[in-house]
Amino acid sequence: MAFHKDDVANSKRDDSVSLSGIDYIEFYVGNAHQAAHFYRTTFGFRPVAYAGLETGERDRASFIMEQGRIRLILTAAISPESQIAEHVRLHGDSVKDIAFVVVDAAQAFTAAVKRGAAPVMEPTIFEGQEGRLIKSTVAACGRTVHSFIQRDFSRQAFFPQYRALGNTLLALSTGLKEIDHIAITVEKGALDRWIEFYQNVFGFHQSHKEDISTEYSAMNSRVVQSGSVKFPIMEPAPGRRKSQIEEYLEFNHGPGAQHVAFLSDNITETVRELRKNGIDFLISPDTYYQLLKGRIGEIDEDINLLRKLNILVDCDQWGYLLQIFSKPLQSRPTFFIEVIQRVGARGFGGGNIRALFEAVEREQTIRGNL
Repeated sequence: MAFHKDDVANSKRDDSVSLSGIDYIEFYVGNAHQAAHFYRTTFGFRPVAYAGLETGERDRASFIMEQGRIRLILTAAISPESQIAEHVRLHGDSVKDIAFVVVDAAQAFTAAVKRGAAPVMEPTIFEGQEGRLIKSTVAACGRTVHSFIQRDFSRQAFFPQYRALGNTLLALSTGLKEIDHIAITVEKGALDRWIEFYQNVFGFHQSHKEDISTEYSAMNSRVVQSGSVKFPIMEPAPGRRKSQIEEYLEFNHGPGAQHVAFLSDNITETVRELRKNGIDFLISPDTYYQLLKGRIGEIDEDINLLRKLNILVDCDQWGYLLQIFSKPLQSRPTFFIEVIQRVGARGFGGGNIRALFEAVEREQTIRGNL
């Protein structure tokens, strides 16, 4: 598909950055084919399009994966000298681009740069028989970037230089519906700076605050959000030993996206399927469930089933939520996934963070990293 750069002269000149949601999350990975197979067979994502040498791409191979309203792009380098290969060498398989849906990609880019974001790619038009897409990109935390995606008269899955895969690679859904939030880990002392970045550049507001400490480790966290786009941001706090936040920063060689939370309408069935497909989750002690009713009150859930599946529960003034955290998805103790089901609750499981930290500390002890 042909594409070219354009100054998008008719773009509106507004100072605000208006986001309509997340278009996709792009991961840089060591092997796109193997990563696509993993996300298809374990999480139930369906490969819908492919780009590589066969489609005219000379430096990368990518798969677009979809489930519900979630879209992932898995991209690997073809050349060892590429920036993609360097990213994977330094960080391992990890999030590179968290792309936003916008009405006007040129206007969003201009406004974001004016508000302090570093430009990465100026507005570029991609055209093909199936429509037109305008993309622009700015830098974010660490080596992460944010792209602005504007789709004009195109299919929602349209991307330039991708070949549709049709139904040749079927996947069994695990019940993941959409992206709930993406958690970002930053260096000690950088939390306030990045909160201000998202507030000043993108117009986010701070919605939650949670500072957690256990016997061994601690963290400070804030949540910024704009509509359905939510970013919990965490930094390490002083503790007796190394926290999971410090472990992530060490093995990721800097800040980045620590985990992605996927929404499910039936978390017990989703977790059963993921376990059957080989995903390992953190284990919580029985004492957590013995104390659960006193902390949460009555809920419409089978506590014994939650205990069996190690699903955590938290509540706020709007309702309750169910959540569970996987172990790292790769050899480095860095990126993992969360599955969450909301029954009215708007929080992020602040009451479970201590239980999560203590579960991770047990895993850190096994790895020799506590």
